[in-house]
Amino acid sequence: MTDPIQVWLIEDHKTYGQRLARALNRLDGIACPRLFTACEDALAALLENEVPQVFLLDVELPGMNGIDGITRLRQLAPRAAVVILTVFEDDDKIFRAICAGAAGYLLKTSSTDNIATAILSAAAGGSPINPTIARRVLDMFSKANLPRKDYGLTPREKEILQLLVQGQSTKEAAAQLQISYHTADGYIRDIYEKLQVSTRSGVVAKALNEKLV
Repeated sequence: MTDPIQVWLIEDHKTYGQRLARALNRLDGIACPRLFTACEDALAALLENEVPQVFLLDVELPGMNGIDGITRLRQLAPRAAVVILTVFEDDDKIFRAICAGAAGYLLKTSSTDNIATAILSAAAGGSPINPTIARRVLDMFSKANLPRKDYGLTPREKEILQLLVQGQSTKEAAAQLQISYHTADGYIRDIYEKLQVSTRSGVVAKALNEKLV
């Protein structure tokens, strides 16, 4: 039999967190062995435990908030998927979570079955998003007449950004521009810094949202 998907839940509302963890543990194919009430506790546990495949992460937490927590979790567990599970659905938090590297965004009003489906999807490389949130994301990307910014990007960085938006890898971008992989990687790191994002999905989201390409 296939081992269950390992999930860590980071949720400061103890009653909700305990109830959800119990519900997930009753399902086939999913195990939620750890429940934390703060990002800091989960980060400390990552140093001594096997990394889970999926994190379910609240946004408003004591100490480090969930948006900042995404970046730290991805640094320590780059192969794990971070799925936001929150009551908040405002554009700013959605956009910041996506830019920080969230693989999905769900509302706490979601049923256990929907959360379980999202966990399985995220573990398989998908991007589960609540339908309401998905509409908000589409609306953000479809807003017209947004002011065009360049963040000080050089012509070469803009070329590489265009290739990233098209889905090309660092190796493919380097080959197309006839530069070395090391040079292309350096440009991409500079793009990350200038756009103030930490993941490829964040770069693409910001480039599309602000019409940088």
